[in-house]
Formats: sequence, structure tokens, C-alpha cells
Amino acid sequence: MSDWGEKSTADLMSRYVSKDMGYGVPKEGWRICLAHEFKEKRKPFQAKDVSLSNVMEHIGLGIRYLKWWYKKTQVEKKAPFIDMFRAQPLRQIYGAPLGGIGGGTITRGWRGEFCRWQLNPGMYHYKTVPANQFTVCLRRAGQTVYQQVLSVERPPTLQGWNWGYCGEYAFYHALYPRAWTVYHLPGQDVTLTCRQVSPVIPHDYQDSSLPVAVFVWDIENKNDYDLEVSIMFTMVNGSGHKDDKSGGHWNEPFHLEKDGDAVSGVLLHHCPAVNPYTLCIAAREKADREVSHQTAFSPKGTCSALWNDLITDGRLDSPTGSSPPTAKGDKVAAALAVGCTVPAQSHNMLEFCLAWDMPKITFGSREREHIRRYTRYFGARGAASPALSHYALTHYRQWEKSIEEWQRPILQDSSLPSWYKSALFNELYFIVDGGTVWTELPEDADVSGGLRSENGGLPAQPAVIKEYGRFAYLEGQEYRMYNTYDVHFYASFALIMLWPKLALSVQYDIAGSVVQQDPTERLHLMSGRCSPVKTRNVVPHDIGDPDDEPWQRVNAYLIHDTADWKDLNLKFVLQVYRDFHLTQDRQYLQDMWPICQAVMESEMKFDLDGDGLIENSGYADQTYDGWTVTGPSAYCGGLWLASLCVMCKMAILLDNKEMYQLYRSTLDKGSTAFDKLLWNGKYYNYDSSGRDLSNSVMSDQCAGHWFLRASGLGDGEFKAFPQEKIRSALKSVYELNVMSFAGGHMGAVNGMRPEGVPDRSSVQSDEVWIGVVYGLAATMIHEGMLTEGLRTAEGCYRTVWEQLGMAFQTPEAYCEKSIYRSLAYMRPLSIWAMQLALNASQRDQTTLASTGTTDQDQAVQAQKEDQS
Repeated sequence: MSDWGEKSTADLMSRYVSKDMGYGVPKEGWRICLAHEFKEKRKPFQAKDVSLSNVMEHIGLGIRYLKWWYKKTQVEKKAPFIDMFRAQPLRQIYGAPLGGIGGGTITRGWRGEFCRWQLNPGMYHYKTVPANQFTVCLRRAGQTVYQQVLSVERPPTLQGWNWGYCGEYAFYHALYPRAWTVYHLPGQDVTLTCRQVSPVIPHDYQDSSLPVAVFVWDIENKNDYDLEVSIMFTMVNGSGHKDDKSGGHWNEPFHLEKDGDAVSGVLLHHCPAVNPYTLCIAAREKADREVSHQTAFSPKGTCSALWNDLITDGRLDSPTGSSPPTAKGDKVAAALAVGCTVPAQSHNMLEFCLAWDMPKITFGSREREHIRRYTRYFGARGAASPALSHYALTHYRQWEKSIEEWQRPILQDSSLPSWYKSALFNELYFIVDGGTVWTELPEDADVSGGLRSENGGLPAQPAVIKEYGRFAYLEGQEYRMYNTYDVHFYASFALIMLWPKLALSVQYDIAGSVVQQDPTERLHLMSGRCSPVKTRNVVPHDIGDPDDEPWQRVNAYLIHDTADWKDLNLKFVLQVYRDFHLTQDRQYLQDMWPICQAVMESEMKFDLDGDGLIENSGYADQTYDGWTVTGPSAYCGGLWLASLCVMCKMAILLDNKEMYQLYRSTLDKGSTAFDKLLWNGKYYNYDSSGRDLSNSVMSDQCAGHWFLRASGLGDGEFKAFPQEKIRSALKSVYELNVMSFAGGHMGAVNGMRPEGVPDRSSVQSDEVWIGVVYGLAATMIHEGMLTEGLRTAEGCYRTVWEQLGMAFQTPEAYCEKSIYRSLAYMRPLSIWAMQLALNASQRDQTTLASTGTTDQDQAVQAQKEDQS
């Protein structure tokens, strides 16, 4: 670990005064004292932050966006898919989210608050609910000696409770999908460790879909006498949203015994007009535990009655029957307490579960009803909460065993730095908390786009979607578009490596939309021109806005006309082959081949002078849509050559010699033109225009080669770039974009001038994009630059997680000072590309040790033999 890294990590725990490190807390992960305060307070990028030169260049866009924003917010009363005037302020509070994939999420902050809600699909609500708490009660010889809300807060409500736990005696530790909070109770010689477990398990497509989380409380009594310990869990019926007061909500106790195991708790039925759901707080019953409840209490006023109920005897009154429906304007909450005896100098444990059941969902348009994935196993009647809780409390140990087996090889690898292990697993939060939905495919659905297999299209219901469902996640919690494809290009490594069936499901959905068209004319805000919403044989930017009707209406993004972008089609082709390489799913390759041919044919029209290289004009690619491009560019040109390379490979696999010859000859011509127009002796110029800034050093200039390496290509017949030039380019990026920026401590800036100052020609060129940096680091690792790759990525992790307080909300971008953009963004999932590169590097070392040749050497030799 670097010196600056050691100091950064230590700062997070500098205010912790206890020496107690909790029960079973792992060494690796992200750890922070509950009393920590982040010194740096950044502000979100907003319209006012655009420089004057960029304002003048885009004044038309600004006026058109303002008109559109006003209509959307003031006339339609809806939230814009991107709100440049009301970005979310930075709240340095978030911890690991609760729940599995696609059933909605509730985020618990690292100080213990329930503070970010996504129960309605894709729509976020940022509200801390003060009454949602855990409280501990200690009793000795029949007398309560200590009772404390386990919260450092002192809210203006619930004054009858004992607030203000001293944060210097507690710390939080996250290693997603688990997290631990350790509370040393001052003066009591008791330590509590709360372990939070969510069922997020690679290659598991059943339990990973469940909307549940388990809280295991390990209690250590270090006294010479026995203690009776109770933990009380309180929860409001709702999420702090205005509909909590809409009336008609009610609670009821429940008890469920099955297969010799019993759970009991309280159901909180939340009954809005749209997307009703049931929250459930539950506990596992055992012979040495006492479970009690309070069905309903009002979470306003002092709430002294509930507090006194617990303090009297360590248990709650446990009334029978359900509560009456709430009146309009009122809220209702519930409480569940579990108690046990903890012998002197010993340990005991208590188990709670939080579940939520919203089986049927509608998006903003209310046009169609969708059924969540978990209903396949627990039914869609809205009565699954007791069974979900019972299942979670009786299966969480199996989940943990699976999680530990998955994580152990990486955590025990002493060659990997601790920060990387934390980043790799904790960045996975977005798979769950990216506004994620995972639904069953309706029986009448046709994902083929109307072009069936027999006509060069897809099956109406591909087997992978029929069996594993539909999956969608947002570009970001603030950029509200599902499956934004240019960003998914980076993030998809996490899916294809951990839940490959979901990755393939996304690809089938995208492929089906490629052949569709929507001739509806609409205004595009950048150009001011009207053009069709969707053009045939062009990959869509996204599959829709959750405030509209995803899958039915694609391309919610209306800044640009996506038909003009080069990179979306190319990224589809590259992902198709990479996914085949990693899954070896032959049927998938055969299904995707005609779609790949169609999108490549549509790209060929941009080869204006027949040199085998596509040309750009204006905003020619989506990923860097704020950066003007003229002529062939390093980014799109590199993606194009890589796409030609994988088309050659797929043509051979499918025995299509005619198409192989077409793509081979185009690749040969294009590679020659690419080098001639863009190579400057050290790196590839940003573009070939010859403008003053065309020789800027772009951090992502090797993206095409990165995907070839990730697909097992890049050598021999199937390479598009000379290896010595790739390595020279990567060294230039490392020296300039990384080490000459912010002292080498903040990752790689997007654009750097050759003289060592950031390119400030656009609003994006002087930003650091965390997900791009992780992809760059992966490319370096593929090319044997392990030290440089790790140092490059480390800067982003330290900045986001340890300096800026952006844990579990990693943004799309930050600048060197003051500004960040788009919290909780999809792209940083690309850190899993680093793990893929490390896996490949380790295989090469193993093969080299045993045979004297690497896997790449053997692949080149095999290709030569095939040709001969």
C-alpha cells in the first residue's frame, strides 16, 4: 500500500477509541468510524458550472433544454430523466443496500439510518426515517441497567427515546453483499456486532432475486455476571414519502412455523393506489429467545409509551389482532423485540429479517403490469412476506457460505492490495441498487422486434429470457434511463462474469430493438433538428425511462439523434463476441450473427473514402458526447477495427468464408489508415482533424484493444493494433493522464495535453470517469503493466471512498477540485474487467510455468495451424 493510501485509510478510523474489533468482522473491506466527518464537501455539476466558452458553443442546447425542462416539470409534473437544475446534493452517509437483485432496495447508511429507497421501480426517494432503528436493552437481575437507540443522531422527534449514541465507540465495515456494525457499549463491557446479509450470490438466479435482508446480532458479554439482552427493531409503514400519510395503511402480527422452524413478526401493509407493498419485520424463534411485538404505534410525538414498555421488562406487550387502517394525515409504525440471556464471559446471538413484497409493478405510464422475478418462487398474490422472512432466516447461513466461497480466493490472494479487494466487491452494490428491475417475460411478449429467426432475426421468446427473465438497470440514479448501452459496455463485465444469463438476456433485448424502428419525429436538444425516435439497424441508446414504459418505448435520451452515433453498434458487436468467449453459448452466437451483420452494414456507410476506416463528424460517439470529433478518431476508430476483428473471428466460427473475406480486407485497410492518420510516434491522437487540440492524449484511446484482450483475441491473425504501439500509448497515458494529474493520486483524467495540462476544451475532457479508469487499468494489466494498472485504479478508489465520502454512490465523474457529476452511476462496475484481466494474467503465468509458453502463444500457434 502506498504512503498516501495508508494515511487515507487510517483517517477513516482515526476517531475510534475502543480496541474492540467486533465478532467475526473480516480484515478486508471498507471501514469507517461512526464519528468520522469527511473534510471535503463537493457540489454536483449543474448548468451554472458550464464555462463561458462552452455556454456560447451550446447556447441553443441550453435554451432548448430549459424549455423542455419547464414543460416536463411544471406542465407534465414529472421528473426529467436528467435534471441539470436539481441534482442530488452529496450526502456522505450511505452504506451497503439491502435486498437481492431486481426486487427493490432499501439502503442503510453507515451510521445505521434507513435513508435511500427504491421500491417503485427505478424511482429513488432520498429520505431518512428517524423511527427506523435498532435499540438495545440490558438487564441484570431483573432490572434494566442500560437502554440506548443505536444511533448517533439526535432527531427533533421521538424525544422520549435515548438518542445520541457516541459514535467514537462504533465502526462500520462493508464487504458487499455483507456489512458489519460494531458497537462497544460504553461502561457496560458489552460489544454488539450487527451483521447485515443480502442474498447477492453469483450464478444464483433464485435466491439472488429475493427482496430480503437478514440482521444477525452477535452479543459479547465480557462481564463476570449474566445479562439479559433485548434488541428492538422499529419500522415505519412506508418510506418517508408523502404517501405514508395517504391513509389506509395497516399492520398485523404473524407467526409461521414450517419444517420445524418458526418465525414471527409484524406485517406492515402499505396501500397506495399504485404499486402497493408489504414490509415485514421478523425474528427467528428459538427455545432460549423471547420474541415480542407492538403491532402499531404512532411515530410522532415523544413515543415514550413504546420506550417505557421495553424498559420495564425487556419485552413488548404483544397485542393480538391487526391495527385499524390509518386516517389520512397519520402514520403508523411497528416494533419487534427479541431477548436472550448472555452468560458471563460468553456470547449469544439474535436474528432479524426485513422483507418487502411488491410482486406486481407498473412503470410511470401505467400501461402494463410486470411481475417481479422472485414471484416465480413465492407467488404474486402479495402475501409472500411471511414465507420470504422464514426462508431468509433459515437459509442465510447457506448464502454466507456461498458468498465466502466466491470471495475467498480473491481475499486470500496476498498479491492483491487491500483497497482493490474492497473496491471489487463493494462496487457491486450497483447491480442491486441501480434502480434494478428483474421481471418475468410476459406470455404474450415478442422480443424479436418483429423479425423472426427464419428471416434473419430472433426467436419471439429466446430461451434465456424465458428461463431467466428480463433485467434492466439505470445508467445512474440521477441519469434515469434503463440499460444505457454505451455505459453498459463498461459495466457489463460484472454481469457476464457473475450472472452471465442476465447479461445474455440484456443482449437479446437489445438485439430485438435493433431491428425495430419508430418513425415518430421528435426534437433532439443538441442539434435542434427533428428526426425519428428510432432508426432500423441501429442499437438504441437505452430501453426507456422508468417514469414511462421501458422495453415498449426505447431511447428516452433525447439530447442527440442516436442514429448518427458510431459507437453503439460497435459496442454491441464487441459484447456479442466477448460474451460468447466467456460463456461458449453457441446458440447465442448463431442468434446474434445476423444482427451483428446488420449493424456492421449500417456502419460501413461511414467509410466515406473507402480506406476501411469510419469517419466522425460533430458528436459522433455517445460515450464522449460533449467532446467534438472531426474525422477518424482514436476512440471510435479503435472500436471499429476491434469490431472488424471479432467479426472475422465469428465468421470463421460460423464457417462464413465470404463475410470473413469482406471483414478481413476492410480490417487490413482500416488498420493501415488508422496508423497513418492517428499514430504520432507515442500514442494515438484524439482525432485526425489537425485542429489545435486533435493531439490531446485520450485516456480511453485503447478501448477497442481492451475488448479484444477481454475476448481472448489481440494476437496473431485476430489483432487490430501493433502491440508495441498499444504499450507505448498506455505508457503515455500513464505518464500524462495519471501521474501528471493531481500528483498521480486521482486516477486518469479523460483528456491531457502533451505538455502535461488537462484538456479543458469541453465539459467532459477535464473530468475523471471512474468506470473508464477501471477499464484503462484492465487494459494495462492485460499488457503486463500490473503496477501501473493498480496505481491508476487506486487513485479513483481513494478519492471516491476515502476522500469524498461517496461510498455506495460512486459517481460518473469528478474534476480535480470542487465538482462531481451523476452520483451512483453504472460504469464503475467495470472494475470487474480488472479481475478478468488478472485471471487471464494468472492463467498465462501458470501455463508459462508448466509449458514454457503462454495461452496467447498457444493461441497464435493454433491459428497458424488452422490457416495452413
